Amino acid sequence: MSGSGTLLADERRRLIAERLIERGSVSVAAIEAEFGVSPMTARRDLHELERQGIARRTHGGAVLPGLSSHEDSFFQRLDIATAQKERLAAAALELIEPGEALFLDSSTTSYFVARRLFAENVKCTVLTNAVPVMQLACETQAPQVEVIGVSGTLRKLTRSFVGPLALHGIEAHFADLALFSVKGVTEDGHLTDPDALEAEIKWAMIKRARRAFLLADGTKFERPALSVIGQVADLSGVLAADVATPDVERLTRAGVDIRTF
Repeated sequence: MSGSGTLLADERRRLIAERLIERGSVSVAAIEAEFGVSPMTARRDLHELERQGIARRTHGGAVLPGLSSHEDSFFQRLDIATAQKERLAAAALELIEPGEALFLDSSTTSYFVARRLFAENVKCTVLTNAVPVMQLACETQAPQVEVIGVSGTLRKLTRSFVGPLALHGIEAHFADLALFSVKGVTEDGHLTDPDALEAEIKWAMIKRARRAFLLADGTKFERPALSVIGQVADLSGVLAADVATPDVERLTRAGVDIRTF
C-alpha cells in the first residue's frame, strides 16, 4: 500500500482490525509489510486493539477474541496417523523427477517424506524451514539429496523457522514442487494453520513452486484452524490417505485433482 506508513495510527488500526475480521488472524510481519511500519509499531497497534477487546495477542500476531489457538507440538503430532503418513510419503516420492528442487514445510507429514527421500537417496534439492529435516540431513548418508535450510525466528513448538527472514529465504527461491500439509481444510476448500507465521511460509512455498501438492489424512477435515493459508484451488492437487468419501467428493466437485491412497 503506497504511503501506508504515513497513515494516522487510528486509521491504521481500523484497517488492521478489518484484516483481522476478514482473515481471523494477522501477523506482525504482515502488518509491517502492508503498512510500512516497524515491528514495535505493529505490536503497539495489536496491543491497543487487544485493550479495546478487538484482538487477542498471540506469538507473532493476533487472533479474534474467543477463537481457539490450540496447537500440538511437533513430537505430539509425529505419532498421529503414522500409517497414513507413510503412504502419503511413498506417493509423494512418485511426484518427484530426478534433479528437481522441492519445498518441504514443517509438518510431520513432510518429515515422513524427508525420511523416505534420505533413505532412498533420491536425487533432488530440498528447501525447508523444518529443523527436524535439517537434522536428518546431518545424520543420514544421502549424498544425492542437497538441503537448503531456511532460517529465521525459531518456533520451538513446531521446530521450525518462521518470520520475515524465513519468508524472505523462501521467496528468494523457486522450486519444481512444494509438498506440505495443514492443520485443517474447511468445507469450502480453505487451507488453514493454527499459526499465522507458519501459514505465511506455506503460502510462500505454494506461490514459488511450479507444482504444489497437499498431503492430507482424514484428520485434516475434522476441524479448521485459525489462519488461512490459501485454497485447494490454488494447488496442483491433493494426495489423500483415508479421507472420508464425502470430503473426497466435495473436492472433486470443486475441480481439485485428488488422488486417494
